[in-house]
Amino acid sequence: MSEARRAIAGAKRLVVKVGSSALTTAGSGLDIDRLDALVDAIAERIARGTQIVLVSSGAIGAGLAPLSISARPKDLATQQAAASVGQLALAHAYAGSFDRYSLTVGQVLLTSDDVVRRAHYRNAQRTFSRLLALGAVPVVNENDTVATEEIRFGDNDRLASLVAHLVGADGLVLLSDVDALYDGDPRSGGTHKITEVRSESDLEGLSVGRSSSGLGTGGMMSKVAAARTAAAAGIPALIAAATDARDALGEAAVGTAFTQSSNRMSARRFWLGYAAGSRGRLYLDDGAVAAVVRHRRSLLAAGITGVDGDFQAGDVVDLVNHAQTVVARGVVAFDVTELPDLIGHSSPELPAEQRRAVVHADDLVPLCARAS
Repeated sequence: MSEARRAIAGAKRLVVKVGSSALTTAGSGLDIDRLDALVDAIAERIARGTQIVLVSSGAIGAGLAPLSISARPKDLATQQAAASVGQLALAHAYAGSFDRYSLTVGQVLLTSDDVVRRAHYRNAQRTFSRLLALGAVPVVNENDTVATEEIRFGDNDRLASLVAHLVGADGLVLLSDVDALYDGDPRSGGTHKITEVRSESDLEGLSVGRSSSGLGTGGMMSKVAAARTAAAAGIPALIAAATDARDALGEAAVGTAFTQSSNRMSARRFWLGYAAGSRGRLYLDDGAVAAVVRHRRSLLAAGITGVDGDFQAGDVVDLVNHAQTVVARGVVAFDVTELPDLIGHSSPELPAEQRRAVVHADDLVPLCARAS
């Protein structure tokens, strides 16, 4: 068994995410039998002494049938209306199902502001900590009823990876209607299952698509991104089918496992790299990319080739290479209006008051595999 699978099998705290397609159908809404089967697997793991935080999609899907809507709506207002109906049904179903095991659930609805803003992030940490200490099972979902295009997570896979770090989880399990990561579309045939992702090279050349159910907003692409985010932060991750939940939460011998990095990120560095919203971009030459990513040095004006966005000193920005890949994120030390006169110049060429790093190494997180 791989290091990642051993870590997940022995984890004392797990975040488990389940997708809409595993819980709902377009015609009938929430599938109680599927939900009960998931709860059975979670309760079994809790009985072994593991704390579980459940990130559950399905609110919008659960609200479609009661509102006589046949397919997932595309407009935000109708999605929010469906979520307001479906969230009640989903919470009620989880409460009843977990009650079979005398387990109490607590509903936690989040928007991206709750992890982007540091004060909200700390408040959420305290809430999760207290719920778990009291023996409750936090059931998390994006607050679709009030989320707008600007603040929504976009998919619950990303939300799950952020929550995993926020609660100090020992592992992340992503459950959906797909049993593993493949090197192509498994519906097309002739593809091979990838059981272990130990480094970024294991993902080179892969083509991953979206779910065929039409109920979710994610797909394999979002699951891979979430698993990579967790693994980069020191949290092992597993992608598996919801129908294999008992095995995934048991010996973790199914699906695709993502090996975690050796160093777990601090809360601030994780927030900076993966949670905080970016206000702009700095384009780097090859020398600056090497300095920032490989040598973990500060970004100087001489290595910047272009600037984009609307930011002020103290905002978070993406650092981008010539291939348009985001290689790092950091807190910028200058306003966007100041930088055009500085970029491309070495420190001795600049006025004394401007001879400082554009992004200091202490405020910089390399993300060499993150695509723009």
